[in-house]
Amino acid sequence: MLLTCISAFSQETPKKPKGDNDLKLSTLPYYSFGKGIGMTSPDSLYQLNIRFRMQNRVSYMDNEDGISGYDAQIKRLRLRLDGYVGSPKILYAIQLSFAPGDVGEIVEGENLNVIRDAVLIYRPNKNWNFSFGQTKLPGNRQRVNSSGALQLTDRTINNAKFTLDRDFGFQIHNIHEHENKFSYNLKGAISTGEGRNVTNKVDQGVAFTGKVELFPFGSFSKDGTTFEGDILREKKPKLLLSGAYQHNKNAQRTQGQLGNDLYEKRTMNSILLDMMFKYNGWAAMSSYMSRSTPENAITYNPKDLTQKRYAFVGHGFDYQLSYCFPTNYEIIGRYSTQKVGDDIKRLTPNTKEVSLGVTKYFWQHTFKLQGEINYDTLKYYDGTSKNNWYVRFQVEIGI
Repeated sequence: MLLTCISAFSQETPKKPKGDNDLKLSTLPYYSFGKGIGMTSPDSLYQLNIRFRMQNRVSYMDNEDGISGYDAQIKRLRLRLDGYVGSPKILYAIQLSFAPGDVGEIVEGENLNVIRDAVLIYRPNKNWNFSFGQTKLPGNRQRVNSSGALQLTDRTINNAKFTLDRDFGFQIHNIHEHENKFSYNLKGAISTGEGRNVTNKVDQGVAFTGKVELFPFGSFSKDGTTFEGDILREKKPKLLLSGAYQHNKNAQRTQGQLGNDLYEKRTMNSILLDMMFKYNGWAAMSSYMSRSTPENAITYNPKDLTQKRYAFVGHGFDYQLSYCFPTNYEIIGRYSTQKVGDDIKRLTPNTKEVSLGVTKYFWQHTFKLQGEINYDTLKYYDGTSKNNWYVRFQVEIGI
């Protein structure tokens, strides 16, 4: 939310020209500086906060049976606008993306994916949020967190395949967080199930999502569940346990809200479990994600049965451990395993991933340098395997 600190200025009034050209201070907006740059109208009827962030990276990749080399790119470039209109209870959030990897290829007949978030929120009190529009679903913890709040340069292989991501619809959040006693949050959503910026087809399905978050020892400092690593060095142990479930009826894409279009619709069920622990610079995270479908996951092109696309079914585990030194250097280790479902095991491999990273925080997650080495092992149904690895350097900066 926007801060309410106010800055004002004055200047010597120049000689009044012919006609009434006075600029009255009472008509000037108020400015605030915290997370971004904010403006409040003189009558306090609206607020606008402006933020940006970018991730620039260079990677060297060595893929077995592939071409080795380096990749340099702007991974993410985002502009975020948020605030309220009419009343602090009526909020809005807009996020636009401009990097090629964010927007994706321009495909004839499909929408351009510049819009990531465009949501209206009604917050009658501190316990309830009602929202309508396009934004992140209450899914797994790593996806709900901003990509700018990650300890490593990317999310896990399981997040890439099993996450719920963004969708258009209605959400209700019931929040009960307290600093030093048991707390809980309940969140639910009814959405299209087709992901963001989909308008070029008639939708015959709907997705229902529910999530429970438990805080046995009270809430984290400064909303600490929304960023990875214990950069605030929690003075008392803090723990988050959460579980989410989604029933996506007649989904049209290979990963529910993400992926290419299937040749036939499939109903998908997702389970996402998370744990986060922080204390005195130490942080541990663990997650389980799965997707299943009651039908065969493989679909065929009715015009050419040799062409097929499949719903990505299976499950995976992630484990992450880190320590942040008082000097704001952090070391991170992560291990992930992914096992695909029986329907598709002949088509795509099981995967294991190991990542090691070092991060230097200059201004918490908004300005940091990240180095990472990542090693993947892919095991195929026929018994063969491949090993891939990369080394990466990334700079994250924003306001």
